[in-house]
This record gives sequence, structure tokens and C-alpha cells, in this order.
Amino acid sequence: MNSYMINAILFPLSFPGGPYQIEVHISATGTLPNGTLYAAKGSRVNFSCNSSSWPPPMVEWWFQALNSSSEFFGHNLTVNSFSLLLISPNLQGNYTCLALNLLSKRHRKVTTELLVYYPPPSAPQCRAQMASGSFMLQLTCRWDGGYPDPNFLWIEEPGGVMVGKSKLGVETLNKSQLSDGKKFKCAATHVVGPESGASCVVQIRGPSVLSEPMKTCFVGGNVTLTCQVSGAYPPAKILWLRNLTQPEVVIQPSSRHLITQDGQNSTLTIHNCSQDLDEGYYVCRADNPIGVREVDIWLSVKEPLNIGGIVGTIVSLLLLGLAIISGLMLYYSPVLCWKVGNTFRGQNMDDVMVLVDSEEEEEEEEEDAAAEEEEGVHEREEFPKEIPKQNHIHRVTALVNGNIEQMGNGFQDLQGKLFFLKQTENKKTSELGMVAQTCNPSTLGGQGRKIA
Repeated sequence: MNSYMINAILFPLSFPGGPYQIEVHISATGTLPNGTLYAAKGSRVNFSCNSSSWPPPMVEWWFQALNSSSEFFGHNLTVNSFSLLLISPNLQGNYTCLALNLLSKRHRKVTTELLVYYPPPSAPQCRAQMASGSFMLQLTCRWDGGYPDPNFLWIEEPGGVMVGKSKLGVETLNKSQLSDGKKFKCAATHVVGPESGASCVVQIRGPSVLSEPMKTCFVGGNVTLTCQVSGAYPPAKILWLRNLTQPEVVIQPSSRHLITQDGQNSTLTIHNCSQDLDEGYYVCRADNPIGVREVDIWLSVKEPLNIGGIVGTIVSLLLLGLAIISGLMLYYSPVLCWKVGNTFRGQNMDDVMVLVDSEEEEEEEEEDAAAEEEEGVHEREEFPKEIPKQNHIHRVTALVNGNIEQMGNGFQDLQGKLFFLKQTENKKTSELGMVAQTCNPSTLGGQGRKIA
């Protein structure tokens, strides 16, 4: 009996029990509303697991990542806690603590999910564009590269009026909410920071259109109309129209119309130009939710130029002009005519024009004429000699130092003097004729026969 009592006293707890309860502690960064734990990437996380059991249980830790099998972390009979330094996204998953009674083989386990969060590494990006199928403005904000997705808030600036809040970062505005130059700010926040968040701003603007006002195309040829759009944000939609006076019909690409667009520059190429079909106004229209701008281009279609005919006409006009100028010069410049005439007649340059402009010179001319008559008498007495014609002196009242104006004023006097010189030369000719007749050998012979 005493022995029994001793055994009872010595081994009051020899019967195994538990584990009855397991407590798991994870020092995470925070807890989501549904109770899920999360830790920031790069932080330190401590794990511990406790259980009431006799004898003390053996504690095991297991880890299972998403879409993978469980991984055994290890077991320990005395230490039931550990730490993960610089936790990374690949350690996100389910952590299981298992307590095992080695005597009874009973066990209990608790599984806890741990998420690893991290913010995007770069700044958010904002853009504005036309909503598909409409002319409404769509604001889009993106902040990629983080987990989980951030939250976005669109507000107007200045003023701070909230436009919309969502996790997608997309808001659609109608034209009544828009104006040229207006700014919109996207404020992005993440669950693990930064506390100040991040933001980006977009400014919307209407388009400006530039083009050549007139273009020319020859019949059967090709022509390209160019339209340049600038300053539009979001980018404008560019359309080509035939004429605003008619129902506005957008020109579509075809075998005769080729439309190309490079960024905000558009070209319309017309093949095989026809005066009836293609001549007229063309309209380049740039349209975005902020405004619409248009520019008119006049296309003129002409017949091809006759290059040969043009060259022939120019040459004919040049020759005609040259002939007119030559005629005027010959008409208004008798001196030039005289010089040209002498050149063509081949006269000797020994001819001299002596300008007589006084009565004394006229008297000297008369005396010279008398002297010439006396010389003629002496010549009649002697054998007639040949009189050179090229070395005589013409005395003309005409030009003084080459002054054409004085010639115009004394043109009548010139005619009189020329008449006088002509009479003098005729007189000399008659006298020479008489001398020649007197000195004619036949005449002399006849006289001799008579004498004999």
C-alpha cells in the first residue's frame, strides 16, 4: 500500500495530456480588415508558437507558398520561435505551427497567412485621352510595380475639387467639365507608403492647325495636301473633308485618295487630278474633347504647261524688243546713222567735218573757193592732173563737240550748207569737164590738122 502511495506521489502526472491550445504570434507590419497579416518588403518578422501539453510538445514549423507544396522549416523541443530578416515576396504564404505530444502522439496545428507588400519603385504616370466611341475625356493614372494595387484620387487644380477616387485610376469627364489649359492631378497612395504618397499632373489643351492655303495640280498629275496639328492634348483626331458648303462627308482612303498620318501630321494625296472632280476647297479638321479647329485649302487644277511654246514666245518678245530699240536709236540719232552709213560704205577715215559757226568762217570758205577757181585756171593751162576725192574737206554747220541738241536746232542750216556744197562740187565738176574737153587728144589732133 505504501508502495502504491509512493508510486502515486512520485508519478502523479505520468499519464500524457494535451496539447490543449496553441498560440501563434507573428510580428507583422499590419493587419487587414479580414484579419490577414502583412509585412513590408525588407522588414524583419518574428515568429513564436506556444502550447500547453504534458510532456512538453515538440513544435514544428511548416511553410507553403502560393501554388506550391509545403516546406518543412524544422523542429525543436526547447526553442519554439524564430525570425526572418529582410523578408522578400517569395516568403509570402501560409505559416503552420504544429505541436506534437510525443507520448500520446496527439497534435494540434495553427495556420496563419502572411502577405508581403511593397510600393511601386517609380513615380506614377498620368495621361488624358479621348474615350473610345465618344468625344468625352478619359483621365488615366498608373502606378505600376507595387503590391497590392495603390489607390488613386483625381482632383482639379487649382481648387482641389475631387473628380473621382478608385483603385483603377480611370475617370471619364464630359465637355462641360473641360476648358482649355485646365489641370488635373492624380494623387496615388499605397498601404506600405510612402506616407506622403505620389502624384502626377496633366494639362489639357485644344488643337492648333497649320497648312498651306493654296495648292496647284496639273490635270492627270498628283498633289499632296499637308495638315500640321500642334498643341493638342489629348492628341486630336484629324479628318479630311471635301467642302463645307455641302454635307460634311469625310474623305475615306481609296485608289485616288491616299491618307497618311505621322503623329499629329496628316497628308492627303490625290492621284490623277481632274478639274471637274478635284478642284475646290478641302478642309482639314482637328478635333479633341477640348475644341475643334479647321483650316481650308484651295486646290486649283490646271492644264499642263507647253514649255516649247513658252520658250518660243519669250524668244520672239526678246527679238521684237531688240528690233524696237534699234529702230528708236536709228530714228532719234542721225549721227549714229551717219557713222553706220560711212562704215558700210567703206569711206576713208581721212574725211573731216569742220564745224563752221560764224560769218568769218563763211568768208574764209568763199576765199578758198576763189583760190580753187584760180588754181583751176592754172590747171587748164597745164596738163590736167587727177584730183583726189577722198582728201577734200567738208564744211558743215552741224555738230558742236558732238552735241546732238545743237544739231537738232541747226538741222535746217545743215540742209542749206549741204545744198551750197553740192552746187560748188557741181561747178567744179563742170569746170573739170571743160578742161578735160580742152585737153582731149582728139580735139587737139583736129586742131593740128587744121593748122597744117
